[in-house]
Amino acid sequence: MKALQFDRFGSPDVIVLRDVPKPEPGPGRIRIAMRACGLTPADWAVVDGLLADQLPRLPRGLGVEVAGTVDALGEGAIGVEIGDRVFGPATFDGPTAGAAEYALMSAWARIPEGVTVEQAAALPVAAETAWHALDDLGVRPGELLLVHGAGTTVGEAAVRLALHRGVRVVATAGPTRAAALEEIGAHVTGYGDGMAERVAALAGGRVDRALDTAPTGGRIDRADQASPAGGSLPALIGLTGDPDRVLTVSDFAAAAELGTRITQIDLRYDRMDEFARLAGEGVLAVSVARTYTLDQIKEAAELSQSRRSGGKLILVL
Repeated sequence: MKALQFDRFGSPDVIVLRDVPKPEPGPGRIRIAMRACGLTPADWAVVDGLLADQLPRLPRGLGVEVAGTVDALGEGAIGVEIGDRVFGPATFDGPTAGAAEYALMSAWARIPEGVTVEQAAALPVAAETAWHALDDLGVRPGELLLVHGAGTTVGEAAVRLALHRGVRVVATAGPTRAAALEEIGAHVTGYGDGMAERVAALAGGRVDRALDTAPTGGRIDRADQASPAGGSLPALIGLTGDPDRVLTVSDFAAAAELGTRITQIDLRYDRMDEFARLAGEGVLAVSVARTYTLDQIKEAAELSQSRRSGGKLILVL
C-alpha cells in the first residue's frame, strides 16, 4: 500500500510517500480502507520529535483521525462488519498510521447517514478536546461562555457542544468563520484593538467562563502585549474576574504563571458513538477547508502551519 512515513525528525520536508506492507489487525482491532484522514497541528509536532521516547522507532507514520470502510477484522473485534463506514483514531504503534491507503483502529464508530467521510475524519480530536474542556471548565446551562479562537476546529466544536448543552456563547473569530458561527447561535466579534470591550458589550456585563482555544499565545487585544507571557489569558481573566473561570487548551506555560485552568487531554475516544449521534443530528460538525491527496502532504503542511487554513485540512483517497 501507499503510506506517508518519516525516517528522521524535522520539518514536514522529511515526510515521504512510499510503498509499504499492508498492516494486519491484531486482537480487538479493525483495518479500514482509508478514505479521509484529518490533519492536526500535533502531526507536525510528532514529525519534529514530540513523543520520540513513547512512540515506536523510526520509520513512523502520521495522521490520527481517519474515516473509511472496514476491510478486515482482528480476533475479538465485535459490533462491526466488513463494509461498514467508520471513523475514529488510527493506531500509532506501528510504522504507519492514518495517512495511508489502509489504517488500523482500536476505537471507532459508524459514520451516520448524511455525514461524508471528510466530515467524519474532521471530528475525533476536536470533539474529544472540546468535550473535555467544557467538562473541566465546569460550564453550566444558562451561563455565558466566551470561546476565544472559535474559528479553530476545537473552538468550533466547543461552540456547538456548548450551545447544545444550553450554554449561551460569545465567540471571537476572524472574518472567515464569523458568519458560520453566528448562524449556529453564537454572538461573534473579531480580533484586534478594543476586543475585550466588544466582548463585554456582547455579554452585557461579565462573562461567566472563558475557554481559550486559540493557538498558543493568541491575543484578543493589542493592549495585552504588555504581558507577552500571558498571551490573551490576562484579558480573559479580566472578563471573567477569576482565573479559575478561564481554561486554555494550548497555552499551558501562561496558565501555570497566571493560575488559569488547563485541560489535560486524555484521548480515550470512549465517546465516539455519542459524537457520531451528534454529528448525525447536525449538532456537531467541524468545517472542512480543503482536501489534499497523499502526495500533496507538503502543500497541506504549509497551509496548516500558517494558521490560516480556515478550517480542517483533510487527506483523501
